[in-house]
Amino acid sequence: MKEYIDSGILELYVYGVLTHQENVEVYKALQQYPEVAQEVEEIEKALQQLSMAAAPYSPEKMLTKIKSKLEFTGDDEKVIPLSRKRTPIIAYIGYAAAALLLVGLLFQSREVSKLETQISDLEREQILQEGKTQVAEENLAATKEVLNAIRHKDVIKVPLAGQAVAPQAYASVFWDKASNKAYIDVSGLPEPPAGKVYQVWSLTLEPLTPTSMGVLDTYNAEGLQIIELDNPNASEAFGITLEPAGGSAGPTMDQLYTLGVVSS
Repeated sequence: MKEYIDSGILELYVYGVLTHQENVEVYKALQQYPEVAQEVEEIEKALQQLSMAAAPYSPEKMLTKIKSKLEFTGDDEKVIPLSRKRTPIIAYIGYAAAALLLVGLLFQSREVSKLETQISDLEREQILQEGKTQVAEENLAATKEVLNAIRHKDVIKVPLAGQAVAPQAYASVFWDKASNKAYIDVSGLPEPPAGKVYQVWSLTLEPLTPTSMGVLDTYNAEGLQIIELDNPNASEAFGITLEPAGGSAGPTMDQLYTLGVVSS
């Protein structure tokens, strides 16, 4: 209702410049909403005060002045003839001019407010677009950096095949021994269920010893597909299991999704 009051239609209603249909709508609002009726009353008071300020004469003072010019005697009644004044017409013109001026100022204020709102919306849209562009550029730069890293001639690629719990799953590990970095391509893994995360393990085979490389808590089936992890281990194989959120101290073997051996 505040938005309706701020629209300016109530001022136009008081000035009598609305269409018949618009007058009916405002009248219904007056009957239904006390705050609308209160607003119309305040507008009428303001207009009355403005009109009185613009009026060039005071009716009460004029009546007193007219009475003082009437002379009566006991035998002979004389009335001093009075010429018709044009002041009321001028006053009405003043009222109308004041009302039109007020309408014009209100209309101009509304238009300025609309323009300022449009400018603010455009500025917000520009900032949002700039933010999206910056994120896209950062993602592109990160992708290029990862691709350059995994394409290096000294990087070892280890394919991880799907296991019994998920035969269709697959992943790849790109291991850079020189920098002790491993890049895990998880594009072949199904999205983990709620409350679960994938955890990557570095394995030595004799004896079988798993070492956690970290959880893939930034996994996003529709977003980032290659995740960088530290791997200072003497890995002979890699495996990925599904674990509770936060990861586990040791791998849950019946939730082993993928497994791959480092080629000698």
